[in-house]
Amino acid sequence: MNARIISIAIAIVLLATLPLWMSGIYYVNVASQVLIYAVFALGLNILAGYGGLVSLGHAGLFGISCYATGYLLQLGFGHTFAIVAALIIGVAGMALFAVLSLRSSGIGFIMITLALGQILWGLAYRWISLTGGDNGINVKGRPAPFGYSLADPTHFYFASLIVFLIAIAIVAIFARSPLGSALMGTRDQPRRMNALGYHVLAIRFWACLFSGLLTALSGILFVYYTQFISPQTLSLTSSAEVLLMVISGGAGTLLGPVVGAALVVVVKTVVSGFIERWNFLLGAIFVAIVILMPEGLVPGSARLWRALTVRLARKRPATEAKP
Repeated sequence: MNARIISIAIAIVLLATLPLWMSGIYYVNVASQVLIYAVFALGLNILAGYGGLVSLGHAGLFGISCYATGYLLQLGFGHTFAIVAALIIGVAGMALFAVLSLRSSGIGFIMITLALGQILWGLAYRWISLTGGDNGINVKGRPAPFGYSLADPTHFYFASLIVFLIAIAIVAIFARSPLGSALMGTRDQPRRMNALGYHVLAIRFWACLFSGLLTALSGILFVYYTQFISPQTLSLTSSAEVLLMVISGGAGTLLGPVVGAALVVVVKTVVSGFIERWNFLLGAIFVAIVILMPEGLVPGSARLWRALTVRLARKRPATEAKP
């Protein structure tokens, strides 16, 4: 059996049994955060990794779905309506982002998304009648799909795990689909793709919508996890953090954003309880990754593993020939 299939099966079994061997509800909640931010990073990776479009305003889209969920629940709507409406609003917000930002690429795209993200942050901070300002919006209760209450942290972890597995399966299918291949072509050779008859702008637009869907999905999970949403969620720091997750893990790979999300969340929530200067530690880790593995942790580890196996294979015949 393929070693990759075996490793994937082992990872799924470990994730499915995590509450059994992980001691304490605190670490189960940390695992839920990792899964939520992994879905968020997968959404950004569609643009930054596969499309070559680096966005610094994705936290604004993340916050739109959070506020949409919280506000609709505050108005008295049910969880199902709030979730579906938040997904639609999140994708519609991404469509508007795409229309405004896809007119440019490179630095121009980064600056436009940064400006749009800051506009949304300013609206969340100043539009007190809608967002509550610094006081934010409290979310009371969690949904109970099929009678399975998500109020328990373990139950919520399993719900987040199901959403995460679905998201990563969809991204894997997307990366191997004609649309995914065309998106990577627009990343590497946009002029050649245009000359071959591909509509570069349309391909990037559909990729933006897919990215917005995953981002909205992670935002809904996040607001149900924290049961609170404030303007801080839409800040530039949040956009930079999720971008660092993608870059540190490996942009344009399937597991890179997941590994990056685990790294950032664990350092922020677990290591910060033991090390006061955890920001310095996180920055040092990022610098080390850029210097030693500029392609990211996942591709860099695979490269080192291949180099090690080749070196061992070369030494083996020599040692066998000596006797």
